[in-house]
Amino acid sequence: MRPALRQARPLLTRDALAASIPLFLCPAHTPHRQAPPLAPSKTFSSASRARQQPVPSTEAIDSPPLDTPPTSTPCTQKRGLPRACPGCGAPTQLLDKAEAGYYSLDRKATREYLGRPASKAPERREDEIYAHVVNNIDPALRGALGIAGHNPDASTEVEEPPETPPTPPTPVCDRCHNLIHHRVGTPIHHPTVEAIQQTIAESPHRRNHIYHVVDAADFPLSIVPRLQSSLRIPKLRTQNRRAKHKGWVAHDRIAEISFIVTRADLLAPKKEQVDALMPYIKDVLRDALGRNNKNARLGNVRLVSAKRGWWTKQVKEDIWERGGAGWMVGKVNVGKSNLFEAVFPKGRGADYQEVRKLRSATEREEMLNSAKSLQDLSRVQRELAEEDAQAERRAQQTQEHMHQPPEEVDPEEDFDDPDALLPAAQPYTLYPALPVASSIPGTTASPIRIPFGRNRGELIDLPGLARTTPGLETFVQPTFQSDLVMTNRMNAIRHALKPGQSLILGGGLIRLTPLTEDHVFILHPFVPMHAHATRTEKARDYQCQTSDRQLQVPPILAPNVGSKMNSAGVFQLKWDVTKALAGPVTSSVAGKMKPENLPFRIWSTDILIEGVGWVEVSCQTRRPAGWKPVGMVKKDPNHLRKLKIAEQQKEKERKDRKFSRLVEGKNEAVAHVDADAEGMHDVPGDEMPDWEDAYPEIQVFSPLGKFVGARRPMCASTVSGPKHVPSRDRKVRPPRSMVSVKRQRKPMKASS
Repeated sequence: MRPALRQARPLLTRDALAASIPLFLCPAHTPHRQAPPLAPSKTFSSASRARQQPVPSTEAIDSPPLDTPPTSTPCTQKRGLPRACPGCGAPTQLLDKAEAGYYSLDRKATREYLGRPASKAPERREDEIYAHVVNNIDPALRGALGIAGHNPDASTEVEEPPETPPTPPTPVCDRCHNLIHHRVGTPIHHPTVEAIQQTIAESPHRRNHIYHVVDAADFPLSIVPRLQSSLRIPKLRTQNRRAKHKGWVAHDRIAEISFIVTRADLLAPKKEQVDALMPYIKDVLRDALGRNNKNARLGNVRLVSAKRGWWTKQVKEDIWERGGAGWMVGKVNVGKSNLFEAVFPKGRGADYQEVRKLRSATEREEMLNSAKSLQDLSRVQRELAEEDAQAERRAQQTQEHMHQPPEEVDPEEDFDDPDALLPAAQPYTLYPALPVASSIPGTTASPIRIPFGRNRGELIDLPGLARTTPGLETFVQPTFQSDLVMTNRMNAIRHALKPGQSLILGGGLIRLTPLTEDHVFILHPFVPMHAHATRTEKARDYQCQTSDRQLQVPPILAPNVGSKMNSAGVFQLKWDVTKALAGPVTSSVAGKMKPENLPFRIWSTDILIEGVGWVEVSCQTRRPAGWKPVGMVKKDPNHLRKLKIAEQQKEKERKDRKFSRLVEGKNEAVAHVDADAEGMHDVPGDEMPDWEDAYPEIQVFSPLGKFVGARRPMCASTVSGPKHVPSRDRKVRPPRSMVSVKRQRKPMKASS
C-alpha cells in the first residue's frame, strides 16, 4: 500500500467521514452507480453481407460520468472497429458470437483500440486524496493521531506534461483470438473455384499473378485440378522455344501463375537435399497436371519453407518486382498464411521507385580523374551533386514516412458495394497486421488485401478450397484433430510386413494390406500418427472397431465410424527403385553394380494420405528363371552392323507394302496410316517383358474409401533416421564388445 493511503487507513472507520471518503477507498459507503451502456460499432455479418447495421456515434462511449472530477489525462483519439478482422478477413459484426468477425467490446484489446476508459472508476492523485481526507478531520482527533495538517498550496512540484500514448494495434476478432491463444475454433464454409474466379475477376490491377500454393506433405494431392481453365487464365507454356505467352482475354489484363510448394522442410533435413528434389517435383507435377501439360515448361516452381526461410527471400523479391496483385490460391491447410507472412514485403514503401546506388569514393575519384576537359569535369561534378541530392531527398522521405502515423479510416465513410466478392483494401502501413495461421482448416474467412509499396501492389490471401467433403478430421476425435497436421519432419520407422500382415495408422484410421503373396513389403510411414503392424484379421477388427483388445497407443478414431471404412483402391508398385534402395551394392563408392545386372529388382510407390503425409512402400522381386545378366552375355563383334542391316530390311519391306497398296488402287491416306501403324510395332524395345507386368500390389482402406492417392516414389527413407557419423569423426571410442569374452568363460565354469 502506498504511504499516503497507509496513513489514511485508520480514518476510514469513522462513520462521520463517510461522505468525504472517495469512492474507490470504501465503495460500501457510496451508492452503486451503473456505467452508461456501450454503443455498438459498425457491424457486418460474415455469413451475409446484406445484414449491415448503422452505428451510433462513439461520443457517448468516450464521455466520462457527470460526477467524475476532471483529470489531466490526454484525450484519446476516437475510432471505430476495423471494417474487417485483420486475422481472418471476416467483416466486422456484433450480432453472432459463433460467427467469424465478432468483436466483444469487453476485451481489453478492443477497448484500448476504441479509446474507451477502463470499467473501474479513475483514480486521483495520492497527494490530493491524502490532503482531502486529512483536512476534513476534527483538529482534536488529528492531534491525538499525531497527524499535521496538509497544505496542498505548499507543494512546489512542477507537473510534467503527459506523454502521447502510442497507437494501439488493430485487434482481431474473438474467433482469431481463441485460435491464437487457445487453439480453439470452428472452420468456415469453403468457397468454390467459381467463387475464386469471380473474386479475381474483380481485381482493380492490370497485372495479376496467381501463386498456386501446394503442400509438400501430400504433394500432389493438394493441387487444384484444372486451375487454369477454371480461373480462365492462359495455359502453361510448353518446352517449345517458340511457345508464346498469351495474355488475359478480359480487358487486356495480364495473368500468370506460379507453383509454390510450401513446407519443403518436411521432405529432407537440409536445403541442398531439398533443392536436389526439384527434377522429381517437376516430373510428379507434370503427371498430376494431366496429358495436356505433359510438355509444360515449369520454370515457375519453387520449393519454399517459411519455417526455415528457404527461398522465401527470392519469392519476396519477385512479389516486389512484379507489383500489381498477388493472389494466394490453394486448398485448406497448405500453409498459405504462413507463406504470406514470410514473403510479404513489409517495411518497404516510403518510395518504391528504384533508388540509384551510391558511388564509392574510389569510383568518384576515377570519374573526376577521367575528365579530359573543363566541360567534362563540370558535367561529372553536376551528375555527382544530383545523385547526392536525390539520395538525401529519398532518405528524408523515408525518415518522414517511418514516423508518419497510419492512415485512419473514417467510421462514417460509406462502404463499398455489399454484393462485391472482393472487400475494400486495408489502409497502407509499413508493418500491417498479417493473417492468422492455424492448423484448423478454414481459418481465413474472406479475402485479406494488404497493400505494399504505396500502391505499388498488394498481396491477397484467399480462403482455402475444400479438399474432400467431409474432411478426414470428421472421423477423428476432436482432441486428436490437430495431430493430423505434420509440423516437423518425421524419421520414419521401418516396418516389414510378411504374408498375412497389415499396417494400421492411428489405431485403424488407415489400413494397408499387401495383396501379392510370398513377398515381404517394407513400409516407411512419414505420418504423425502411430503405426502398428499386426495380423490382417486383427487389423480389420481394429479398423471396424469390433476388437476387444487394446493397443499400446489409444486409437484416434471417433466413435461409431468403423462401419464407414471402405477400400480406397489397389495400388501397384510399378516404379523401379533398385539403384536407390539396393544399398551399397549399387553405390558409387562400394559395389558399383548396375541395376540391370542384379538378380533382383525393387519396386516402390508412395501412398499419399490427404493433408497428413505419405507412406513409402517397397517390395523386392526375383528375376525369372533362365535370366542372365546383360553384362554376362557375350556380344557379337558385328552386332551393330547386323542390327543396321535388319532395320534397313524392315524399312524396305514397309515401303514395298505401301507402294503395292497404292498400285492396287487403295486410298492413299488409309495406306499411309496403316503403314505407319505397322512400322510403330516394329521398333525394337517398345514392349516390356511379360514378367514386368506382374507388379506387386497393396490395398488401402480408409474412411469412405477416400483421402488416399499414389505417386512415384521419392525414396525419402534414404535420408531418414539418425545421422550416420563416420568412425574418424567420432569423439569417443565405443566400448569393446564382451560377447566373445563371456563365451570363452562358459566352458571354464562348466569344467570347474
